[in-house]
Amino acid sequence: MELSIVIPAYEESHKIGRDIDAAALFFAAGRLDGELIVVDDGSRDDTRDAAQRAGETIGLPIRVIRLNVNHGKGGAVRAGILASRGEFVLFADSGYSVPFEWALTGIEMIQAGRCDIAHGSRKMPGCQIVRKQPVVRRFCSKAFRTFVDILMRIPKDLTDTQCGFKIYRTDIAKQLYGELITQGFAFDIEIILRALRHGYRICEFPIEWSCDCDSRISIHHTSWRVFRDLFRIRSILAREKR
Repeated sequence: MELSIVIPAYEESHKIGRDIDAAALFFAAGRLDGELIVVDDGSRDDTRDAAQRAGETIGLPIRVIRLNVNHGKGGAVRAGILASRGEFVLFADSGYSVPFEWALTGIEMIQAGRCDIAHGSRKMPGCQIVRKQPVVRRFCSKAFRTFVDILMRIPKDLTDTQCGFKIYRTDIAKQLYGELITQGFAFDIEIILRALRHGYRICEFPIEWSCDCDSRISIHHTSWRVFRDLFRIRSILAREKR
């Protein structure tokens, strides 16, 4: 098996079927052999049932992992990656913001020895933005990146730490996510810092991206948790380094 696609889902019953259909079409094109893993992060709606129903109509290996309580995006991605069986693993946000075909670019970069981890980026020259983020979310994204640059010292050449389209060699992904502590939206930052600490090379590539306005991030309720997690990540990694 060449590629595992992991989709974290929280109360996505109305759109998870589209993600599954798109993944099935991608694999049916015959470029890669793979599996799809949907992780239902303790949804209160019927996300799990909707994913299972959609899976019954496609000729693609699909597993739906149900977390009994809501852990957060980081916890859901971790569960899916640790269950993956492909040579490479992609985690992609629900909502089909990036066509799965772009995973081929990241895999080719890894196979060519250019990097160990390939991130899709919405900020690089050459990316195609089909539908932009609302102005408020763009402002918050810039503020978050400024804060991360100051607090976490993320390399400047990583232009888009939060893009939900990342490809890993699966052995590396399982190592990094096996160490992951952050359960919420800031998990990407912890994974990047752990990868750099282990000496893994991270490269970005421009993607086609369309904003999914049905986001699970609340500007008012999520922001303080993200900043709290960033301070916690910095503290934990500093202790581990001693």
